[in-house]
Amino acid sequence: MTTNVLDELMQKANLLTPDEQLVLATRLIERARQVTVTTPSSPHRLKWRDIRGLLPYPSLGEDAQAYISRTRREGTEHREQALKRER
Repeated sequence: MTTNVLDELMQKANLLTPDEQLVLATRLIERARQVTVTTPSSPHRLKWRDIRGLLPYPSLGEDAQAYISRTRREGTEHREQALKRER
């Protein structure tokens, strides 16, 4: 669709009342949502298996297992400190 067509549609939409503009917007959003959900090859609906392996190893300079262990340890420490403050 060209910019001219979009500009023409916007000019026509400006002639609508605010309530009619909301109805139009709702219908456009619903239509776009249906197209996205029903189109399996849509670029907006990637599956994890489609992006698997795109990041270099190790991502952000840290091994995945080391990251999980570190964040779990930090979470435990945070909870313990929060419990100490409550007492």
